[in-house]
Amino acid sequence: MTPTIAVTGSTGAVGGAVAALLADSGMAIRLLVRDIGRAPAIPESDVEQCSYDDADASIRALRGVDVLFMVSGSESATRLDEHRTFVDAAAAAGVRHVVYTSFFGAAPDATFTLARDHFHTEQHIVASGIGHTFLRDNFYADVMEHFAGEDGVIRGPAGDGRVSLVARADVARVAAAVLTDPASHVGASYDLTGPEALTTAEVAAVIAEVRGRKVTFHDETLEEAYASRAQWNAPDWQNDAWVSTYTAIASGELSRVSDDVERVTTRRAMTLSEVLRAG
Repeated sequence: MTPTIAVTGSTGAVGGAVAALLADSGMAIRLLVRDIGRAPAIPESDVEQCSYDDADASIRALRGVDVLFMVSGSESATRLDEHRTFVDAAAAAGVRHVVYTSFFGAAPDATFTLARDHFHTEQHIVASGIGHTFLRDNFYADVMEHFAGEDGVIRGPAGDGRVSLVARADVARVAAAVLTDPASHVGASYDLTGPEALTTAEVAAVIAEVRGRKVTFHDETLEEAYASRAQWNAPDWQNDAWVSTYTAIASGELSRVSDDVERVTTRRAMTLSEVLRAG
């Protein structure tokens, strides 16, 4: 019997790509969205409305679902609570397997502050008793060029640390492979990275070469990093997340290169240059 697959985040880059890949392979899927009007037109799919913080709506939307692709929620001070509410709803609805987009090196003491939320979400999924697969994505290669300011400078306290950036398309391919054969991946955690580990200065150089414009890296001190972000009047948790993006790179925690993308999909992960040229 073909399992019923639900996909969250289909209005975003990763969830949308996963939904499209599943549809291309002939799978019938259910899209879970906050705004039905924004749901993509995916053949052989139905649409249900819910949000992670609405337990009742989530239970209704998840009834009859066997396998759930759970994209981590938007960054916020309440994201972990929202994740827990949604996982509890999935358990109550009878979902048998959750595939969750976590973060590379998720741990309670991770330098990147938001990776701690991912660790605690993983723990809550395990405690729920639902079968699970964790996709621990490193930072996305696709978004690195947007870290540069209008002057073409990427600023942050990353030092000479390295990061094994991953393409969102590779994450989507892994997710689709897992979702179409969930029984083969129960209990697995995959570290999803690109095939190289680059310093932030090297990242800037690759962007400059591909885009044909000047892009450089300025290694800020911690004090400079917080001061340069003060202009946005963001809450403390957000400033900590922004700054720890770079201190996590500096720490070396994000430098390991994994071959999990290739092991799951049989295709090599994309380099930063390849991602930029494809975009």
